[in-house]
Amino acid sequence: MLEKSLAWAALALAAVLLVMTGCRPNTSQISDAQVDVVLDPSPPEVGTSNLSLTLADASGKPLEGVNVRDEGNMNHAGMKPSFADLSEVKPGQYEGTLEFTMGGDWFLLVNARLPDGRTVEHKVDVPGVRTK
Repeated sequence: MLEKSLAWAALALAAVLLVMTGCRPNTSQISDAQVDVVLDPSPPEVGTSNLSLTLADASGKPLEGVNVRDEGNMNHAGMKPSFADLSEVKPGQYEGTLEFTMGGDWFLLVNARLPDGRTVEHKVDVPGVRTK
């Protein structure tokens, strides 16, 4: 009786693990994507900056239909990050605005999720944000 119960429990656990593994979205990261970021004004200054981002695969083909979010952080701890959700304006070209809240050295963390679930993560240094 105990053996039969253990066998059913093992079978149930195997089924749950199989379902969880099979339903997981593709979350692999694309490490060879081309990411180009342009800020306007350049060099950036405290306040709102226009952000233009171009995404392409390793062969240069534009990455379309991507959900792009940028996070701006200062290089020192204790500052609240700024976020920007970018919209696609043409294939592989995304635009939005980002608020630089104070002068100094910043960096952007680009997080892009493709329609198939793969991601692109990229860090961009933004040194010397000027005060007005």
